[in-house]
Amino acid sequence: MEKGGNRYDKENVLGEEYEFVRNALFTDPDDQSGWFYHLWLLDQTLKQEPVFLSSWPPNGSNLYLSLDGRLKGQQSLPILHFQSKARKFPLVLYFSEAVEGVSSSTVTVEYQDGDTLLWTPLSANNFGLSQAWLTYLKFPDEVPSSEALPVKVTIAHFPGITSSSGMPCSQSCHISFSVCVTSDDQEHSEVQSSHRISWKEENFKARATQSLEANLLHSFSKLEITKENKPSTPKWSMEIISTEIAHCRELLSTTNCKIGKLTLARLLMAHKTLISYGIPDDGTEVHYEDILALYQDLMKMDPAHICYYEDDYSLVLLKQLTSNIESLLKRCDRYQESSSPSTNPYLCVRLNGLSLSRIGSTEHLLWVQMLDLSHNKLRSIEGLETLQLLSCLKLSHNRLCSFTSLEPLKKLKYLEVLDISHNEIGAHSIDTRRYLCSSPLTHAVGGDWYFQKFVDGDVKLNDHWDAYLLFKDLNLVQLEMIGNAVGDERFKAFLLKLMPELKWLDGEKCR
Repeated sequence: MEKGGNRYDKENVLGEEYEFVRNALFTDPDDQSGWFYHLWLLDQTLKQEPVFLSSWPPNGSNLYLSLDGRLKGQQSLPILHFQSKARKFPLVLYFSEAVEGVSSSTVTVEYQDGDTLLWTPLSANNFGLSQAWLTYLKFPDEVPSSEALPVKVTIAHFPGITSSSGMPCSQSCHISFSVCVTSDDQEHSEVQSSHRISWKEENFKARATQSLEANLLHSFSKLEITKENKPSTPKWSMEIISTEIAHCRELLSTTNCKIGKLTLARLLMAHKTLISYGIPDDGTEVHYEDILALYQDLMKMDPAHICYYEDDYSLVLLKQLTSNIESLLKRCDRYQESSSPSTNPYLCVRLNGLSLSRIGSTEHLLWVQMLDLSHNKLRSIEGLETLQLLSCLKLSHNRLCSFTSLEPLKKLKYLEVLDISHNEIGAHSIDTRRYLCSSPLTHAVGGDWYFQKFVDGDVKLNDHWDAYLLFKDLNLVQLEMIGNAVGDERFKAFLLKLMPELKWLDGEKCR
Protein backbone atom coordinates (compact mmCIF):
# COMPACT_ATOMS: atom_id res chain seq x y z
CA MET A 1 0.00 0.00 0.00
CA GLU A 2 2.87 2.38 0.78
CA LYS A 3 4.78 1.68 -2.48
CA GLY A 4 2.05 0.61 -4.88
CA GLY A 5 1.21 4.08 -6.18
CA ASN A 6 -1.83 3.93 -8.45
CA ARG A 7 -1.51 0.21 -9.19
CA TYR A 8 -4.16 -0.70 -6.62
CA ASP A 9 -7.58 0.55 -5.56
CA LYS A 10 -7.14 1.63 -1.94
CA GLU A 11 -10.87 1.58 -1.25
CA ASN A 12 -11.25 -2.04 -2.36
CA VAL A 13 -8.06 -3.19 -0.65
CA LEU A 14 -9.09 -1.67 2.67
CA GLY A 15 -12.61 -3.04 2.31
CA GLU A 16 -11.28 -6.57 1.83
CA GLU A 17 -8.91 -6.26 4.76
CA TYR A 18 -11.65 -4.93 7.05
CA GLU A 19 -13.79 -7.95 6.13
CA PHE A 20 -10.85 -10.28 6.77
CA VAL A 21 -10.11 -8.92 10.24
CA ARG A 22 -13.84 -8.68 11.06
CA ASN A 23 -14.22 -12.43 10.56
CA ALA A 24 -11.35 -12.99 12.97
CA LEU A 25 -12.81 -10.65 15.61
CA PHE A 26 -16.26 -12.22 15.47
CA THR A 27 -14.60 -15.65 15.79
CA ASP A 28 -12.40 -14.73 18.78
CA PRO A 29 -13.04 -11.24 20.24
CA ASP A 30 -10.24 -11.76 22.78
CA ASP A 31 -7.52 -12.14 20.15
CA GLN A 32 -5.73 -8.81 20.43
CA SER A 33 -3.76 -9.22 17.19
CA GLY A 34 -6.96 -8.71 15.24
CA TRP A 35 -7.79 -5.53 17.11
CA PHE A 36 -4.31 -4.13 16.56
CA TYR A 37 -4.55 -4.81 12.84
CA HIS A 38 -7.97 -3.15 12.85
CA LEU A 39 -6.39 -0.07 14.46
CA TRP A 40 -3.77 0.06 11.70
CA LEU A 41 -6.49 -0.17 9.04
CA LEU A 42 -8.35 2.69 10.73
CA ASP A 43 -5.20 4.80 10.56
CA GLN A 44 -4.86 4.07 6.82
CA THR A 45 -8.52 4.99 6.27
CA LEU A 46 -8.14 8.36 7.98
CA LYS A 47 -4.75 9.18 6.45
CA GLN A 48 -4.98 12.35 4.42
CA GLU A 49 -2.96 15.42 3.64
CA PRO A 50 -2.61 17.97 6.46
CA VAL A 51 -5.27 20.67 6.55
CA PHE A 52 -4.94 24.25 7.81
CA LEU A 53 -7.50 24.60 10.63
CA SER A 54 -7.21 27.93 12.44
CA SER A 55 -5.09 30.98 13.14
CA TRP A 56 -4.56 33.92 15.42
CA PRO A 57 -5.51 36.59 14.51
CA PRO A 58 -8.54 34.90 12.92
CA ASN A 59 -9.58 35.51 9.35
CA GLY A 60 -11.62 38.69 8.81
CA SER A 61 -10.83 40.15 12.24
CA ASN A 62 -9.83 43.67 13.26
CA LEU A 63 -6.98 43.70 15.78
CA TYR A 64 -6.26 46.67 18.05
CA LEU A 65 -2.58 46.76 18.96
CA SER A 66 -2.02 49.00 21.98
CA LEU A 67 1.28 50.01 23.56
CA ASP A 68 -0.07 50.45 27.09
CA GLY A 69 -3.10 48.17 27.39
CA ARG A 70 -5.60 51.01 27.14
CA LEU A 71 -8.08 51.51 24.30
CA LYS A 72 -9.67 54.94 24.31
CA GLY A 73 -13.32 54.92 23.35
CA GLN A 74 -13.53 51.09 23.46
CA GLN A 75 -13.78 50.60 27.24
CA SER A 76 -17.23 49.01 27.30
CA LEU A 77 -16.77 46.55 24.44
CA PRO A 78 -14.86 43.27 24.52
CA ILE A 79 -12.76 43.45 21.36
CA LEU A 80 -9.82 41.71 19.71
CA HIS A 81 -6.99 43.44 21.51
CA PHE A 82 -3.28 42.84 22.11
CA GLN A 83 -0.80 44.89 24.14
CA SER A 84 2.82 45.28 23.06
CA LYS A 85 5.23 48.13 23.73
CA ALA A 86 7.41 46.79 20.90
CA ARG A 87 4.55 47.20 18.37
CA LYS A 88 4.57 43.51 17.49
CA PHE A 89 2.22 40.57 17.98
CA PRO A 90 2.30 36.80 17.39
CA LEU A 91 0.88 35.21 14.27
CA VAL A 92 -0.05 31.54 14.86
CA LEU A 93 -1.04 28.95 12.25
CA TYR A 94 -2.61 25.64 13.35
CA PHE A 95 -2.78 22.47 11.20
CA SER A 96 -4.75 19.23 11.53
CA GLU A 97 -1.56 17.30 12.29
CA ALA A 98 2.10 17.96 12.95
CA VAL A 99 3.88 19.33 9.88
CA GLU A 100 7.28 20.60 8.82
CA GLY A 101 8.39 23.01 6.15
CA VAL A 102 6.54 26.13 7.33
CA SER A 103 8.78 29.01 6.23
CA SER A 104 8.80 32.33 4.40
CA SER A 105 8.84 30.42 1.12
CA THR A 106 5.76 28.26 1.82
CA VAL A 107 3.81 30.94 3.74
CA THR A 108 3.71 34.50 2.41
CA VAL A 109 2.64 37.41 4.62
CA GLU A 110 1.80 40.72 2.97
CA TYR A 111 1.73 43.72 5.31
CA GLN A 112 3.27 47.18 5.66
CA ASP A 113 6.71 46.17 6.90
CA GLY A 114 7.06 43.15 4.66
CA ASP A 115 10.33 41.83 6.14
CA THR A 116 11.28 38.15 5.88
CA LEU A 117 9.68 36.31 8.79
CA LEU A 118 11.17 33.50 10.86
CA TRP A 119 8.74 30.67 11.64
CA THR A 120 9.26 28.42 14.67
CA PRO A 121 7.38 25.24 15.69
CA LEU A 122 5.38 25.41 18.92
CA SER A 123 5.89 21.77 19.81
CA ALA A 124 6.96 20.24 23.10
CA ASN A 125 9.39 17.97 21.24
CA ASN A 126 12.53 18.77 19.30
CA PHE A 127 11.80 16.91 16.05
CA GLY A 128 10.91 20.00 14.05
CA LEU A 129 7.27 19.02 13.43
CA SER A 130 4.37 20.78 15.06
CA GLN A 131 0.67 21.40 14.61
CA ALA A 132 1.15 25.07 15.56
CA TRP A 133 3.72 27.46 14.04
CA LEU A 134 4.65 30.92 15.28
CA THR A 135 6.09 34.14 13.89
CA TYR A 136 5.88 37.83 14.90
CA LEU A 137 4.64 40.80 12.91
CA LYS A 138 6.21 44.12 13.83
CA PHE A 139 4.98 47.55 12.81
CA PRO A 140 7.25 50.60 12.56
CA ASP A 141 6.95 53.54 14.96
CA GLU A 142 5.73 55.92 12.25
CA VAL A 143 2.48 54.00 11.70
CA PRO A 144 -0.53 56.35 12.15
CA SER A 145 -2.59 55.34 15.19
CA SER A 146 -5.93 55.81 13.42
CA GLU A 147 -5.17 53.80 10.28
CA ALA A 148 -6.29 50.16 9.86
CA LEU A 149 -3.43 48.29 8.18
CA PRO A 150 -4.32 45.21 6.07
CA VAL A 151 -2.50 41.89 6.46
CA LYS A 152 -2.89 38.97 4.02
CA VAL A 153 -1.48 35.49 4.70
CA THR A 154 -1.25 32.74 2.06
CA ILE A 155 -0.58 29.22 3.40
CA ALA A 156 1.02 26.58 1.14
CA HIS A 157 1.73 29.23 -1.49
CA PHE A 158 4.47 26.90 -2.75
CA PRO A 159 4.98 23.17 -2.04
CA GLY A 160 7.01 22.21 1.01
CA ILE A 161 4.65 21.79 3.99
CA THR A 162 4.44 18.05 4.73
CA SER A 163 3.26 15.78 7.54
CA SER A 164 5.34 13.16 9.37
CA SER A 165 4.04 10.53 6.94
CA GLY A 166 5.29 12.60 3.99
CA MET A 167 1.88 13.76 2.76
CA PRO A 168 1.99 17.32 1.35
CA CYS A 169 -0.31 20.19 2.22
CA SER A 170 -1.55 21.02 -1.27
CA GLN A 171 -4.54 23.18 -0.30
CA SER A 172 -3.50 26.79 -0.77
CA CYS A 173 -5.44 28.89 1.78
CA HIS A 174 -5.80 32.62 2.36
CA ILE A 175 -6.61 34.57 5.51
CA SER A 176 -6.71 38.33 5.97
CA PHE A 177 -7.21 40.74 8.86
CA SER A 178 -6.47 44.36 9.73
CA VAL A 179 -4.36 45.92 12.50
CA CYS A 180 -4.85 49.32 14.17
CA VAL A 181 -1.98 50.59 16.36
CA THR A 182 -3.30 52.79 19.19
CA SER A 183 -1.62 55.55 21.22
CA ASP A 184 0.51 55.25 24.37
CA ASP A 185 -0.33 56.20 27.94
CA GLN A 186 2.69 55.60 30.18
CA GLU A 187 0.97 56.60 33.43
CA HIS A 188 -1.87 54.14 32.90
CA SER A 189 0.55 51.37 31.95
CA GLU A 190 2.49 51.67 35.21
CA VAL A 191 -0.66 51.57 37.33
CA GLN A 192 -2.10 48.52 35.59
CA SER A 193 1.10 46.48 35.74
CA SER A 194 1.21 46.63 39.55
CA HIS A 195 -2.34 45.36 40.05
CA ARG A 196 -2.80 41.84 41.47
CA ILE A 197 -5.11 39.40 39.70
CA SER A 198 -7.50 37.63 42.07
CA TRP A 199 -9.25 34.41 41.07
CA LYS A 200 -12.13 34.88 43.53
CA GLU A 201 -15.53 33.89 42.25
CA GLU A 202 -17.05 37.34 42.69
CA ASN A 203 -14.61 38.77 40.14
CA PHE A 204 -16.06 36.63 37.34
CA LYS A 205 -19.14 38.37 36.08
CA ALA A 206 -22.17 36.55 34.74
CA ARG A 207 -22.79 36.96 31.04
CA ALA A 208 -25.32 39.78 31.44
CA THR A 209 -24.38 41.03 27.99
CA GLN A 210 -24.19 37.60 26.43
CA SER A 211 -24.62 38.93 22.91
CA LEU A 212 -21.34 40.85 23.21
CA GLU A 213 -19.41 37.77 24.30
CA ALA A 214 -21.09 35.67 21.61
CA ASN A 215 -20.15 38.18 18.91
CA LEU A 216 -16.61 38.26 20.22
CA LEU A 217 -16.29 34.47 20.20
CA HIS A 218 -17.67 34.36 16.68
CA SER A 219 -14.97 36.78 15.57
CA PHE A 220 -12.32 34.69 17.33
CA SER A 221 -13.29 31.24 16.15
CA LYS A 222 -15.16 31.67 12.86
CA LEU A 223 -12.54 30.91 10.25
CA GLU A 224 -13.80 31.35 6.69
CA ILE A 225 -10.62 30.28 4.98
CA THR A 226 -10.44 30.81 1.24
CA LYS A 227 -9.22 27.54 -0.27
CA GLU A 228 -8.09 27.11 -3.85
CA ASN A 229 -8.66 23.34 -3.71
CA LYS A 230 -11.44 21.22 -2.23
CA PRO A 231 -10.81 18.85 0.72
CA SER A 232 -8.96 15.74 -0.40
CA THR A 233 -10.56 13.23 1.97
CA PRO A 234 -12.49 10.70 -0.14
CA LYS A 235 -16.16 10.00 0.56
CA TRP A 236 -15.54 6.25 0.84
CA SER A 237 -13.64 6.88 4.10
CA MET A 238 -16.92 7.86 5.75
CA GLU A 239 -18.68 4.83 4.30
CA ILE A 240 -16.04 2.45 5.68
CA ILE A 241 -16.09 4.08 9.14
CA SER A 242 -19.89 3.93 9.31
CA THR A 243 -19.86 0.26 8.31
CA GLU A 244 -17.28 -0.57 10.97
CA ILE A 245 -19.28 1.29 13.62
CA ALA A 246 -22.34 -0.85 12.82
CA HIS A 247 -20.35 -4.11 12.96
CA CYS A 248 -18.56 -3.12 16.18
CA ARG A 249 -21.88 -2.34 17.85
CA GLU A 250 -23.23 -5.70 16.68
CA LEU A 251 -20.24 -7.49 18.21
CA LEU A 252 -20.58 -5.65 21.53
CA SER A 253 -24.24 -6.60 21.73
CA THR A 254 -23.13 -10.22 22.19
CA THR A 255 -19.91 -9.84 24.19
CA ASN A 256 -18.60 -7.36 26.76
CA CYS A 257 -15.16 -6.90 25.22
CA LYS A 258 -13.10 -3.99 26.58
CA ILE A 259 -10.87 -3.64 23.51
CA GLY A 260 -14.02 -3.72 21.39
CA LYS A 261 -15.39 -0.78 23.37
CA LEU A 262 -12.10 1.07 22.90
CA THR A 263 -12.25 0.43 19.14
CA LEU A 264 -15.85 1.65 18.99
CA ALA A 265 -14.86 4.84 20.81
CA ARG A 266 -12.05 5.39 18.29
CA LEU A 267 -14.41 4.76 15.37
CA LEU A 268 -16.98 7.22 16.69
CA MET A 269 -14.29 9.90 17.09
CA ALA A 270 -13.05 9.14 13.56
CA HIS A 271 -16.60 9.75 12.31
CA LYS A 272 -16.63 13.14 14.07
CA THR A 273 -13.22 13.99 12.62
CA LEU A 274 -14.30 13.28 9.04
CA ILE A 275 -17.36 15.51 9.47
CA SER A 276 -15.12 18.32 10.73
CA TYR A 277 -13.07 17.97 7.52
CA GLY A 278 -16.13 18.69 5.41
CA ILE A 279 -17.39 15.22 4.50
CA PRO A 280 -21.22 15.08 4.66
CA ASP A 281 -22.80 13.02 7.43
CA ASP A 282 -24.18 9.71 6.16
CA GLY A 283 -26.92 9.47 8.77
CA THR A 284 -24.99 7.49 11.39
CA GLU A 285 -25.84 8.91 14.80
CA VAL A 286 -22.69 9.79 16.73
CA HIS A 287 -22.83 11.79 19.94
CA TYR A 288 -19.98 12.87 22.19
CA GLU A 289 -21.98 11.58 25.18
CA ASP A 290 -21.81 8.02 23.76
CA ILE A 291 -18.02 8.24 23.36
CA LEU A 292 -17.56 9.59 26.88
CA ALA A 293 -19.79 6.82 28.29
CA LEU A 294 -17.58 4.19 26.59
CA TYR A 295 -14.46 5.57 28.25
CA GLN A 296 -16.22 5.69 31.62
CA ASP A 297 -17.08 2.00 31.22
CA LEU A 298 -13.47 1.24 30.29
CA MET A 299 -12.17 2.96 33.43
CA LYS A 300 -14.34 0.64 35.52
CA MET A 301 -13.61 -2.51 33.51
CA ASP A 302 -9.84 -1.99 33.23
CA PRO A 303 -8.55 0.08 36.17
CA ALA A 304 -4.96 -1.00 35.45
CA HIS A 305 -4.98 1.31 32.41
CA ILE A 306 -7.14 4.07 33.86
CA CYS A 307 -4.59 6.81 33.12
CA TYR A 308 -4.73 5.96 29.40
CA TYR A 309 -8.52 6.09 29.38
CA GLU A 310 -8.55 9.33 31.38
CA ASP A 311 -6.34 10.98 28.76
CA ASP A 312 -8.59 9.91 25.89
CA TYR A 313 -11.69 10.89 27.88
CA SER A 314 -10.20 14.36 28.42
CA LEU A 315 -9.51 14.86 24.71
CA VAL A 316 -13.08 13.88 23.79
CA LEU A 317 -14.57 16.12 26.49
CA LEU A 318 -12.53 19.13 25.35
CA LYS A 319 -13.54 18.46 21.76
CA GLN A 320 -17.18 18.47 22.86
CA LEU A 321 -16.84 21.71 24.85
CA THR A 322 -15.09 23.58 22.04
CA SER A 323 -16.98 22.10 19.08
CA ASN A 324 -19.39 25.05 18.77
CA ILE A 325 -19.87 28.60 20.01
CA GLU A 326 -22.80 27.75 22.29
CA SER A 327 -20.97 25.10 24.31
CA LEU A 328 -17.79 27.19 24.55
CA LEU A 329 -19.75 30.28 25.62
CA LYS A 330 -20.99 28.39 28.68
CA ARG A 331 -17.37 28.15 29.83
CA CYS A 332 -16.62 31.85 29.32
CA ASP A 333 -16.88 34.61 31.91
CA ARG A 334 -15.72 38.20 32.04
CA TYR A 335 -13.08 38.91 34.65
CA GLN A 336 -13.24 42.42 36.06
CA GLU A 337 -12.89 43.72 39.61
CA SER A 338 -14.78 46.80 40.71
CA SER A 339 -11.53 48.17 42.18
CA SER A 340 -9.40 47.23 39.19
CA PRO A 341 -7.85 50.06 37.16
CA SER A 342 -8.06 47.92 34.03
CA THR A 343 -10.36 49.38 31.40
CA ASN A 344 -10.35 46.26 29.26
CA PRO A 345 -11.70 43.21 31.14
CA TYR A 346 -10.40 39.72 30.40
CA LEU A 347 -12.62 37.19 28.68
CA CYS A 348 -11.74 34.07 30.69
CA VAL A 349 -12.26 30.45 29.67
CA ARG A 350 -12.94 28.29 32.73
CA LEU A 351 -12.22 24.58 32.33
CA ASN A 352 -11.93 23.89 36.05
CA GLY A 353 -13.35 20.87 37.86
CA LEU A 354 -13.69 18.65 34.76
CA SER A 355 -11.29 15.84 35.81
CA LEU A 356 -9.07 16.65 32.82
CA SER A 357 -5.78 14.75 32.69
CA ARG A 358 -4.68 15.96 29.25
CA ILE A 359 -5.04 19.14 27.18
CA GLY A 360 -6.38 19.19 23.63
CA SER A 361 -8.52 21.10 21.09
CA THR A 362 -6.29 24.16 21.49
CA GLU A 363 -6.97 25.13 17.86
CA HIS A 364 -10.26 26.58 19.15
CA LEU A 365 -8.58 28.51 21.99
CA LEU A 366 -5.78 30.44 20.27
CA TRP A 367 -7.41 33.73 21.36
CA VAL A 368 -7.50 32.92 25.10
CA GLN A 369 -5.70 35.36 27.43
CA MET A 370 -7.01 34.07 30.78
CA LEU A 371 -7.48 30.33 31.45
CA ASP A 372 -8.62 28.43 34.54
CA LEU A 373 -7.61 24.74 34.62
CA SER A 374 -7.77 24.30 38.38
CA HIS A 375 -9.21 21.26 40.19
CA ASN A 376 -8.37 18.75 37.45
CA LYS A 377 -5.99 15.76 37.16
CA LEU A 378 -3.27 17.29 35.01
CA ARG A 379 0.19 15.73 35.30
CA SER A 380 1.45 17.64 32.27
CA ILE A 381 0.42 20.77 30.39
CA GLU A 382 1.63 19.77 26.92
CA GLY A 383 -0.49 21.63 24.38
CA LEU A 384 -0.67 24.96 26.21
CA GLU A 385 2.36 26.21 24.28
CA THR A 386 0.05 26.95 21.34
CA LEU A 387 -1.88 29.57 23.36
CA GLN A 388 0.54 32.40 22.65
CA LEU A 389 -1.73 35.15 24.02
CA LEU A 390 -2.02 33.54 27.45
CA SER A 391 -1.44 36.13 30.17
CA CYS A 392 -3.11 34.58 33.25
CA LEU A 393 -3.09 30.83 33.97
CA LYS A 394 -4.50 28.95 36.96
CA LEU A 395 -3.27 25.37 37.48
CA SER A 396 -3.97 24.95 41.19
CA HIS A 397 -5.22 21.65 42.65
CA ASN A 398 -3.85 19.36 39.94
CA ARG A 399 -1.28 16.53 39.98
CA LEU A 400 1.78 18.38 38.68
CA CYS A 401 4.74 16.72 40.37
CA SER A 402 7.71 18.77 39.14
CA PHE A 403 8.79 21.99 37.47
CA THR A 404 9.75 20.03 34.35
CA SER A 405 6.05 19.21 33.83
CA LEU A 406 5.62 22.97 33.27
CA GLU A 407 8.13 23.04 30.41
CA PRO A 408 5.59 24.35 27.79
CA LEU A 409 5.31 27.62 29.77
CA LYS A 410 8.76 28.60 28.51
CA LYS A 411 7.21 29.34 25.10
CA LEU A 412 4.51 31.64 26.52
CA LYS A 413 6.33 34.96 26.32
CA TYR A 414 3.35 37.04 27.52
CA LEU A 415 2.49 34.99 30.61
CA GLU A 416 2.44 37.26 33.68
CA VAL A 417 0.18 35.54 36.22
CA LEU A 418 0.69 31.87 37.19
CA ASP A 419 -1.04 29.87 39.94
CA ILE A 420 0.46 26.40 40.55
CA SER A 421 -0.59 26.17 44.19
CA HIS A 422 -1.70 22.91 45.81
CA ASN A 423 0.04 20.51 43.45
CA GLU A 424 2.66 17.82 44.18
CA ILE A 425 5.80 19.72 43.19
CA GLY A 426 8.70 18.53 45.33
CA ALA A 427 6.75 15.65 46.89
CA HIS A 428 8.23 12.96 44.61
CA SER A 429 11.86 11.87 44.78
CA ILE A 430 11.79 10.68 41.15
CA ASP A 431 10.76 13.16 38.47
CA THR A 432 9.18 11.16 35.63
CA ARG A 433 8.97 14.30 33.46
CA ARG A 434 12.68 15.04 33.75
CA TYR A 435 13.49 14.02 30.18
CA LEU A 436 11.57 17.07 28.90
CA CYS A 437 13.99 19.52 30.49
CA SER A 438 17.71 19.87 29.74
CA SER A 439 19.84 18.85 32.70
CA PRO A 440 22.81 20.94 33.84
CA LEU A 441 24.84 17.74 33.53
CA THR A 442 24.43 17.80 29.73
CA HIS A 443 25.66 20.27 27.12
CA ALA A 444 22.11 21.21 26.10
CA VAL A 445 21.97 24.30 28.30
CA GLY A 446 25.00 25.79 26.60
CA GLY A 447 26.69 28.88 28.00
CA ASP A 448 23.62 30.39 29.68
CA TRP A 449 24.03 28.40 32.89
CA TYR A 450 24.54 31.19 35.44
CA PHE A 451 22.86 29.47 38.37
CA GLN A 452 25.33 30.47 41.10
CA LYS A 453 24.64 34.20 40.97
CA PHE A 454 20.99 33.57 41.95
CA VAL A 455 21.62 31.39 45.00
CA ASP A 456 23.27 31.52 48.39
CA GLY A 457 24.99 28.81 50.39
CA ASP A 458 21.73 27.17 51.45
CA VAL A 459 20.34 26.62 47.94
CA LYS A 460 22.02 23.73 46.11
CA LEU A 461 22.29 23.37 42.36
CA ASN A 462 21.14 19.75 42.29
CA ASP A 463 17.96 20.68 44.21
CA HIS A 464 16.66 23.54 42.05
CA TRP A 465 18.21 23.28 38.58
CA ASP A 466 14.77 22.46 37.09
CA ALA A 467 13.20 25.55 38.68
CA TYR A 468 16.05 27.68 37.34
CA LEU A 469 15.65 26.40 33.79
CA LEU A 470 11.89 27.09 33.90
CA PHE A 471 11.59 30.45 35.63
CA LYS A 472 14.62 32.13 34.04
CA ASP A 473 12.69 32.27 30.74
CA LEU A 474 9.41 33.56 32.22
CA ASN A 475 8.37 37.18 32.74
CA LEU A 476 6.04 36.61 35.68
CA VAL A 477 4.56 39.46 37.68
CA GLN A 478 2.50 37.24 39.98
CA LEU A 479 3.18 33.68 41.19
CA GLU A 480 1.18 31.45 43.55
CA MET A 481 2.81 28.19 44.65
CA ILE A 482 1.64 27.64 48.21
CA GLY A 483 0.59 24.08 49.03
CA ASN A 484 3.53 22.35 47.31
CA ALA A 485 6.30 20.44 49.08
CA VAL A 486 8.84 22.87 47.65
CA GLY A 487 8.58 26.51 48.62
CA ASP A 488 10.46 27.41 51.81
CA GLU A 489 11.81 30.92 52.47
CA ARG A 490 15.20 30.17 50.91
CA PHE A 491 13.56 28.99 47.72
CA LYS A 492 11.32 32.07 47.59
CA ALA A 493 14.39 34.29 47.95
CA PHE A 494 15.95 32.40 45.05
CA LEU A 495 12.87 33.05 42.89
CA LEU A 496 12.90 36.76 43.69
CA LYS A 497 16.50 37.00 42.50
CA LEU A 498 15.75 34.97 39.41
CA MET A 499 12.65 36.97 38.37
CA PRO A 500 13.25 40.71 38.90
CA GLU A 501 9.80 41.57 37.46
CA LEU A 502 7.97 39.51 40.11
CA LYS A 503 5.76 41.75 42.28
CA TRP A 504 3.45 39.23 44.00
CA LEU A 505 4.47 35.89 45.52
CA ASP A 506 1.90 33.71 47.32
CA GLY A 507 -0.44 36.65 47.77
CA GLU A 508 2.14 38.98 49.32
CA LYS A 509 3.61 42.02 47.63
CA CYS A 510 7.36 41.55 47.36
CA ARG A 511 8.39 44.70 45.47
